[in-house]
Amino acid sequence: MNCPTHAALAERLRNAYTSGTVPPLRDGLAPTDAVGAYAVQEINTRFWEAQGRRIVGRKAGLTAKAVQAQLGVDQPDFGVLFDDMRVTDGGTLDPATCIQPKAEAEIAFVLAADLPSPGTTPEQVAAAVATVHAAIEIVDSRIADWKITFADTVADNGSSAFFVLAAQGLPLAGLDLEGAAMEMTFDGTVVSTGIGAAALGNPLNAAAWLAQTLAARGEPLKAGDIVLAGAIGPMVTLQPGVTVCTKVAGIGECRFTYGDA
Repeated sequence: MNCPTHAALAERLRNAYTSGTVPPLRDGLAPTDAVGAYAVQEINTRFWEAQGRRIVGRKAGLTAKAVQAQLGVDQPDFGVLFDDMRVTDGGTLDPATCIQPKAEAEIAFVLAADLPSPGTTPEQVAAAVATVHAAIEIVDSRIADWKITFADTVADNGSSAFFVLAAQGLPLAGLDLEGAAMEMTFDGTVVSTGIGAAALGNPLNAAAWLAQTLAARGEPLKAGDIVLAGAIGPMVTLQPGVTVCTKVAGIGECRFTYGDA
């Protein structure tokens, strides 16, 4: 049997957004085929841009050992953030727009300068940061039952769905990103805890990895971009009606409600 093309795999994933989950992409991508998986992701990124969606940043994924362990992978990945993926801080997310969503707490950056170098350092990222925000990423998978390999999640835009950014950001100077304690609650009950160091030792390290990787691909991070630096605690499955709040000590908090409260 012939293997499906990257374009065919991309179409399969796009259709899953409206038609439901699909089996893992093993017929077309080996579990560790990063080149092929990013090619599939790129096809869909260009498709969605042509449909009018606007890129507002990028996400680093699989930066926390806890999340890597949950998904059975051992290296970071990245995905694209589109403008229509943003949920207002304090807003509501319609469950009808999700398939099998999970929430994870993150620290996010908004950039004030471009990061064009494949050799970008954490210090250069720090110099480029305009504001630091508590954030929530709502991850989802078009792959049935989250039975993903590294290639599956990369092809599927890093298993992305939506994100929430704290309305108020802070300047980076003086913040303890590495030691910042995180607490995520569902309706006031703690469901996930973590620390900034979970993101490759420091969220700036995760952002530097992302900047390096994107610059090497010829699509560097730019001023104004939102950067989600990766989960700083385990992801938790969402249930309709729950209000999710993430608090990151010294940095801030944000929240959203998954359906009607």
